[in-house]
Amino acid sequence: MKSLPMLPVTETTLREKEEQYCSHGDTVHYSPVPKFFQGCEGSFLYDRDDHPYLDLQMWYSAVNFGYRNQTIIEALKAQLDCLPQLACQYLHEEKILVAEKLAQECLRVFGVKGRVQFNVGGAQAIEDSMKLVRNATGKSLFMAFMGGYHGRTLGASEITSSYRYRRRFGHFSNRAHFVPYPYCYRCPYGKNLESCDYYCVNQVERLFETEYNSFWDSKAQEPEFVAFYIEPVQATGGYIIPPPDYFARLQKILNERKIFMVDDEIQMGFFRTGKFWAMEHFGVTPNIVVFGKAMTNGLNPLSGLWAEETIISPTKFPPGSTHSTFASNPLGTAAALATLNWIDAQEYETTVAESGAYFLERLQILKSRHRMIGDVSGLGLALRIEITKSDRFTPDKALADQIFEAGLAGGLPSSRGPMGLVLDIGGHYKNVFTLAPSLDITRGEIELAIELLDYLFSTYGDPS
Repeated sequence: MKSLPMLPVTETTLREKEEQYCSHGDTVHYSPVPKFFQGCEGSFLYDRDDHPYLDLQMWYSAVNFGYRNQTIIEALKAQLDCLPQLACQYLHEEKILVAEKLAQECLRVFGVKGRVQFNVGGAQAIEDSMKLVRNATGKSLFMAFMGGYHGRTLGASEITSSYRYRRRFGHFSNRAHFVPYPYCYRCPYGKNLESCDYYCVNQVERLFETEYNSFWDSKAQEPEFVAFYIEPVQATGGYIIPPPDYFARLQKILNERKIFMVDDEIQMGFFRTGKFWAMEHFGVTPNIVVFGKAMTNGLNPLSGLWAEETIISPTKFPPGSTHSTFASNPLGTAAALATLNWIDAQEYETTVAESGAYFLERLQILKSRHRMIGDVSGLGLALRIEITKSDRFTPDKALADQIFEAGLAGGLPSSRGPMGLVLDIGGHYKNVFTLAPSLDITRGEIELAIELLDYLFSTYGDPS
């Protein structure tokens, strides 16, 4: 007897089931009416009615190389037919080849030999890095930036500045000491880069002037702090780009006091900024690099870290120092190897710089037309639009939220027909559109993005 085809479940029914069975503890319910999608291709998502949405955040930069990238998908399919599962206490080829490529990339960039260790999510890799530096020094206190985001596990929450990620979960005894990020558009010290002589860096150095500042004992020549966690471009904090000499000056302070620099590249790595690692723009050498997201183009959870040999060698960090059941899983490492091979075949250092410069130029024209745009800037295809009152400075979170929801509702008029727009909001005041389009975005798609943004700004803001 032939079975009858199953009827599709309606969106109304799915929402009822979601309301009953799904936790609201994740980020889905940041939006009052979470959006359903059921298709994707290139730079676009498609809803249940097959309406297109241009995606300018690409899963928080996890899908740098486009949705349904067939080259990477085929490698994952091949792994499914070969070795889809393997406990991480055994070896498989893809793990070693991915580690080799990443270690060689770090050697090329930083001139330092090191090793690679895998985990599943970005926060877990951050936790591994915390173990590494604690193991190397026997100390446990960290420094980090205001506006920084490193994850929401308990350990990662200690170095993530936002209090709301900690406030419901008890006392965090090892909470980091947070210092202001070099946010020049909204300088926390009220300075101007042209005349400040990097005042913010000098304030970090001042912490170590005397033992009575509680950071440093000059007689013992050692600090109380073991590592400084940084993002070369602050991601969730609003895609803030530091001034060019900031990290070089900061590293000098850290090196003199034997404080490790841990570079969080989870959102900015793999050519988001036009370099393999975003830190390449600033000419410094971190002790540890943490990565994830785009390493598999979003096809399988995989993260990891690279650390210099002196702190991750087998004699210093022996077997069993960390463990995750799914770390270095064969599906993830196969997707990662395919992604790295894909990168090798492209010219992203050139194309991302060109596309980013063009996109930024078009955003600057939008800024000249709309007084609710306080600031635009970018590095490669990490771009930001700061939404403000008409004074071009006072943050306007409500307006940013209104535009975000309108884009997600879809049906915006465009030269390609009705269209939706997927945006992401970040920033210290939750008023910044952080744009992370596909690294293969076309000029036509950039123009479409500008067209949709212009429509939203004209509809909800005040043209100048």
